[in-house]
Amino acid sequence: MAREAALAALRAEAARLAPVHLRTLIAQDPARADDFALQVGPLYASFARQHYDRRALEALFAFAQACDLAGAVRRQQDGEIVNPSEGRAALHTALRGDVSPAPVARAAHAQALAAQARMAALVEQVQASGVTDVVSIGIGGSDLGPRLAVDALAPRAPRLRLHFLSNVDAHAAERVLAGLDPARTAAVVISKTFTTQETLLNGRLVRAWLGDDARLYAVSASPGRVAAFGIPPERSLPMWDWVGGRYSLWSAVGLPIALALGMEGFRALLAGAAAIDRHVREAPLRQNLPAWLALTAFWNRNLLGRATQAVLPYDERLRLLPAYLQQLVMESLGKSVRLDGTPVALDTVRVWWGGVGTDVQHSFFQALHQGTQVVPADFIGVRQAAHAHAGHHRALLANLLAQGEALANGQPSDDPHRAYPGGRPSSLLLLDRLDPGALGALLALYEHATYLLSVLWQVNAFDQFGVELGKQLAQRLLPALQGQDAGMPDDPVTRALLARLRGD
Repeated sequence: MAREAALAALRAEAARLAPVHLRTLIAQDPARADDFALQVGPLYASFARQHYDRRALEALFAFAQACDLAGAVRRQQDGEIVNPSEGRAALHTALRGDVSPAPVARAAHAQALAAQARMAALVEQVQASGVTDVVSIGIGGSDLGPRLAVDALAPRAPRLRLHFLSNVDAHAAERVLAGLDPARTAAVVISKTFTTQETLLNGRLVRAWLGDDARLYAVSASPGRVAAFGIPPERSLPMWDWVGGRYSLWSAVGLPIALALGMEGFRALLAGAAAIDRHVREAPLRQNLPAWLALTAFWNRNLLGRATQAVLPYDERLRLLPAYLQQLVMESLGKSVRLDGTPVALDTVRVWWGGVGTDVQHSFFQALHQGTQVVPADFIGVRQAAHAHAGHHRALLANLLAQGEALANGQPSDDPHRAYPGGRPSSLLLLDRLDPGALGALLALYEHATYLLSVLWQVNAFDQFGVELGKQLAQRLLPALQGQDAGMPDDPVTRALLARLRGD
């Protein structure tokens, strides 16, 4: 098979490069600083500090060709079934543009535009109501995307202050609601199924605190359950089964974003993502930024055996990006069977983790520089700051550049405690500025790279059955925690722990 032959060629390239230090690869090919980089809209990406050379890159792109990445992109954007375990399309791209001429995608885009019009009306309604604060209630994909976008982009003096509540731990609700005036607060309950335990418990708590259902809104794909909860259709917005939760911030799930930024800001976020949708569909593989990002991840995971990935934004406004990408990548790619249900032949998802620079330089960077495990990193910077403190921004960018150089090149020393081995690969993603369009492009870039990795591994990026078992067991354990012996489990360890929690 062409795929297996291309993979064998890749393994040969990795074996050839294994004894070659990364600083040697860089020194031998000074032009790689320019040639191993791409500029796509507001995003500049440099892969010059990845542990491959031109020959290995050719083998990577040959593997991509054998896996038909271009065809996979078209199938997803055209609305074909790319989630076979649930029999669904994955048309989040239709939420933000009409990149595909396929009738299914066009119809989905029309639905998205109709929902945006209704969203705009609700935004105007909330803004005119005298409300000063909005609590967004959701978890996972119904929380992380809107929370990230609002935290990154909301103006210093917003017309509406947004607050986010996800954890079922009521300490979180008490902290969110402390200091808010229920008479001047609205709430949005966001749940695709409207059965999520954490969201419904928090929704009921906040509804009781508000004391007035007139300021309660919903976003869901289950209008019947929304109505049963007590929220009328005129205060609810739709979702669809062709949009997965972690891909849903572009839908009406983005209502908190529109409330914080205005519809103009939300539409700019969509436009930035749509530009990457067009790019990934139209650009040749060698100039295709999501393909290059996915292939680099495949190289590090499957050819070099790197089991983790650090994401390191050097901008305080992107502090939530590591958590957002952690869900996007690990929920999408945390699979051990292929699309046909047979075991995968390759290691799949890496553990994603990280934090914001420069803070993390004083926590886990010791392990990145001198630990025994090599951790590839994505550094993310913003060229132009949105504040007037130029000296601070120069110091931030100096640290951004210095860390990538130090990880790659290292520094020998006669004192082994002060020796830096180097050879630690990283990529750099640089935004011209952090605005809605740039953030939309950045998030869409990672979405597409995640999907393309699933194609390389032959797994389903759009289901997430792994999260269900623990939730089902929790529901069964609730009666036992309420003192009902009929709910006691068979598992002896859980029985002993329950007895301790109940004080038996």
